[in-house]
Amino acid sequence: MITVVDYKLNNLRSIENTLRRLGHSVQVTSDPKVVERAEKLILPGVGAFRDAMRNLSDLGLIAPFTARVKSGVPTLGICLGMHLVFSESEEFGIHRGLDLIPGRVRRIPEGVIVPHMGWNELRLRKQNRFTEGIEPGSFVYFVHSYYVDPA
Repeated sequence: MITVVDYKLNNLRSIENTLRRLGHSVQVTSDPKVVERAEKLILPGVGAFRDAMRNLSDLGLIAPFTARVKSGVPTLGICLGMHLVFSESEEFGIHRGLDLIPGRVRRIPEGVIVPHMGWNELRLRKQNRFTEGIEPGSFVYFVHSYYVDPA
């Protein structure tokens, strides 16, 4: 069962529908007790980092989510959800993240049109299960104004 965490800043239905079409069992939840028992986690997101962290806190989701990730539960952060797993973000000031991956979310530097929208070539530094089957030089579509800078 894949648990999609609903912290009220997410695009949930497209993720849920895609996973179901791929044959997966899915539950969408804001319930910390359900997150505590999750077998697999997805943290999606659309919106501002600060607001997302506030919602995760207000809903009591931070402790169960981070505990499950630290226990080794397979986890995928999508868009803002990926940003949230880092230590902090400089979006609209400096804000603490979940600190599961050391690093900072930074604004794309001047000289690049923001928000950045378009096809970009992936430069994979190393293969892992997530990137398995993705050929070097593959193109993916991005819409964003921030990037992650791992420590």
